[in-house]
Amino acid sequence: MNHRIYPIGIQNFEKIRKSGYVYVDKTALVYQLVKSGSYYFLSRPRRFGKSLLISTLEAYFQGKRELFEGLAMEKLEQDWTERPVLHLDLNIGRYDALDSLDKILDNALTEWEQIYGTGIAEKTLALRFAGIVRRACMLTGQRVAILIDEYDKPMLQAIGNEELQHEYRNALKPFYGVLKTMDGCIEFALLTGVTKFGKVSVSSDLNNLNDISMDRRYLSLCGITEKEIHENFEEELHELAAAQGASYKETCTRLKECYDGYHFTYNSEGIYNPFSLLNTFDKKEFGNYWFETGTPTYLVELLKRNHYNLERMAHEETDSDVLNSIYGDEQPIPVIFQSGYLTIKSYDKRFGLYRLGFPNLEVEEGFIRFLMPFYTRFNKMEAPFEIQKFVSEVEKGQPDAFLKRLQSFFADTPYELVKDLEVHYQNVLFIVFKLVGFYTQAEYHTSEGRVDLVVKTDSYIYVMEFKLDGTAEEAIRQIEEKHYARPFEADPRRLFKIGVNFCNQTRNIEKWIIE
Repeated sequence: MNHRIYPIGIQNFEKIRKSGYVYVDKTALVYQLVKSGSYYFLSRPRRFGKSLLISTLEAYFQGKRELFEGLAMEKLEQDWTERPVLHLDLNIGRYDALDSLDKILDNALTEWEQIYGTGIAEKTLALRFAGIVRRACMLTGQRVAILIDEYDKPMLQAIGNEELQHEYRNALKPFYGVLKTMDGCIEFALLTGVTKFGKVSVSSDLNNLNDISMDRRYLSLCGITEKEIHENFEEELHELAAAQGASYKETCTRLKECYDGYHFTYNSEGIYNPFSLLNTFDKKEFGNYWFETGTPTYLVELLKRNHYNLERMAHEETDSDVLNSIYGDEQPIPVIFQSGYLTIKSYDKRFGLYRLGFPNLEVEEGFIRFLMPFYTRFNKMEAPFEIQKFVSEVEKGQPDAFLKRLQSFFADTPYELVKDLEVHYQNVLFIVFKLVGFYTQAEYHTSEGRVDLVVKTDSYIYVMEFKLDGTAEEAIRQIEEKHYARPFEADPRRLFKIGVNFCNQTRNIEKWIIE
């Protein structure tokens, strides 16, 4: 039985090293980053190790050589020059008022001014920041390292509030502009965040940042590779297998299905979510750990505001301009991708198109579950029980019962969705049958407003056709004419053919026919 302790929720490099927590050595990449350039930007999903990376760089620039004993950095670095470090963490604030950001920035600047002094004419936040950088360099004789963690947090929290967005943008643009105007006093700068929208809208003139978010050399700077798992957690893999009553091979496969699959560029190795991985090894249980730490509602607001067809998420296609674009009213996908809910599945080099999809089972199931209360009348507490009952009725061969329950998912459709009722109708069906598919075999295909659905259980097969403002009779006829049920006619399981019509006027299922 191993007694190692895991740094779950711990983002301070010094604490990890001094307290004996497990640390997957990333310092060779950190050294390469520092020696290869000066100004960087890195986008990664939340809980992926961005703050730990910032903390590691802070310890390095502070010359804390003792913390790197036994790591790759110990052999690589010979000089260990101590530099002034300005570390700004914007993750600590709650940005819900016009002065929220100013207070956070003022507090950080005041702390730095206590060390490096103040300037008489420095009245604005940006001028104070520039003065601090200048004096820090002059007083120490060393250029400054600037580390900004979660640079986009204010803008993300203000999505949907144009007044706050405008206010925060006006504050951050000149503030981040100091990284360019004070170049002669800066040795190194790194901005990290979830999204890239601020990189343009907040810092449109800050073109000296090298965006390494999709750079192959630094893909594993945050997150854990399969090789690193076997190098660092081999004993944990065997213990997890024993606790789960599974073989070593089965455990590795399940671990990959649940937490691997993040691809930050095309044709690249998958990266595991470190937060879920460490929790799984610690508790010796599989779970939706990353998802349970909280999914921001701004993602759903973007999807709903754009009346996005959720079925597209499983096979969205887009180009690099969209993937790397800023947040906009017409483009929810860049933010969903950059937030880690979609990842790159493949790339068509000829046309420059990326195919996106859910990275792994944890994200897919967690996100679909999260969406349900936003698209149906059931709240977060009720939704799981409704799905449980729905699945039970499907498994017991009770089509009338589960179709009546399906009606309840469409009840009380919000007025604002009426103008895009067809998309809403598709989205509810997608969510319900996607969740059913986690417990049964559900194959869901859409085409121009029609839905072909096949659900398989141990004892039953359901072939369903949905119509919008047609008739249930037409739906049944289509199943027959297009021979949807033919592949299952020789199957010993009982076969149900079901035609359903969805009525625009009542905003619900109007009639169904079962054969």
